[in-house]
Amino acid sequence: MISLSWYLGLSALLFTIGAIGVIIKRNVITIFLCIELMLNAVNLSFVSLSSYFKEISGQLFVFIVMTVAAAEAAVGLAIIISIFRNRASLNVDEADNLKM
Repeated sequence: MISLSWYLGLSALLFTIGAIGVIIKRNVITIFLCIELMLNAVNLSFVSLSSYFKEISGQLFVFIVMTVAAAEAAVGLAIIISIFRNRASLNVDEADNLKM
């Protein structure tokens, strides 16, 4: 049986990789994927803690996070497509030029 600390350690590692990717990367698609990785890390910690404490509430929060992730994916991809059509680039530094 794998202990809770392994699950939480993996979750912390995945969240750290996602946070570093958001800070370092300049490509919008890569930043988008790193945010999804961070959301999945939170889901892993919710499920593992819910299983450890034998409560269902953590697994219910996973559905809420998945709903937010789906909405973020739809809106985020629409924004990414709009930026690419206007600037022909997915660089974050060039997206700053969209301000009025």
